[in-house]
Amino acid sequence: MNLFEKLYTVIIFLSVAIGIAIGQIDGIQENAEAFILPLLMLMLYLTFMQIPIHEIGKAFKNIKFTSISVIINFIWTPVLAWLLALLFLRDSPALFIGFIMLMVTPCTDWYLIFTKIARGNVALSMSILPLNLLLQIVLLPLYLLVFAGTAGVIELEFLIKSILLVLIVPLILALFTNWVFKKHPKKKESVLASLSALPLVFLSLAILAMFASQGNLLLANLDLLWKLLLPILLFFLINYVVSQETGERLNFPKPEKTSLGLTTIARNSPVALAIAITAFPNQPLIALTLIIGPLLELPILALVSQVLLVTNREDK
Repeated sequence: MNLFEKLYTVIIFLSVAIGIAIGQIDGIQENAEAFILPLLMLMLYLTFMQIPIHEIGKAFKNIKFTSISVIINFIWTPVLAWLLALLFLRDSPALFIGFIMLMVTPCTDWYLIFTKIARGNVALSMSILPLNLLLQIVLLPLYLLVFAGTAGVIELEFLIKSILLVLIVPLILALFTNWVFKKHPKKKESVLASLSALPLVFLSLAILAMFASQGNLLLANLDLLWKLLLPILLFFLINYVVSQETGERLNFPKPEKTSLGLTTIARNSPVALAIAITAFPNQPLIALTLIIGPLLELPILALVSQVLLVTNREDK
């Protein structure tokens, strides 16, 4: 866990604050939006480069774990997110959509850190990472249309174009780059190590630019943020209980049950955020929901990893 990862929450919060502050300067608010898309595409390109898509077959070596993980992440979780959104956010369409986008995209990065802390099966968790990434790219538009289509702010054509631009293009470029490095794995490893902090840097700059261009709208709607707190906390609590009970009933070994718990709790806000900013440029509260999520999620993941670690020790 490098320094940037440790300070993730602080960096994101500072990006929001600085963006709002500099957005008050003449000329910056009008021009900041032009930087958002290129920064997000660079962030996703570097992120996708670090994900071994070609190893997706490894996930199916443990069919039991992979199938349960997919069922929870891509069938149960979207339904849960939709029910919570209906219960708490039906009167706020932007927050409704942002909440759905956050909760239907399982994490493809930092959950591995917390899995290691909790002494879960890191190799198994890593094996399902490429599968999680591909499924969420394919299914996110479907989830938005099915669960959030009635919110009245989704334009199908614009959504598809945004996904093609902000996700598919970086993914293809990352696959091509990995193919170029195929015969030079050590060189690739060295390059990725030197660039490991850049995805967070580009994400932070994109968030800064977004709030520089739309910060005034946030300041005018601060009261809406409290609406997110309870559904987000309930989502993490319910999914933690579901994952642990499922692992227990299926007799998963403790490391596998730990891995299941963390991969079904952690969410992939950078990917969802990239879609939100490009697909809904005039709805910054959608993107705001995806920024608030990690501010709560990271402390929760840290707490859950410690609870799992203590529980596993007590069970020995």
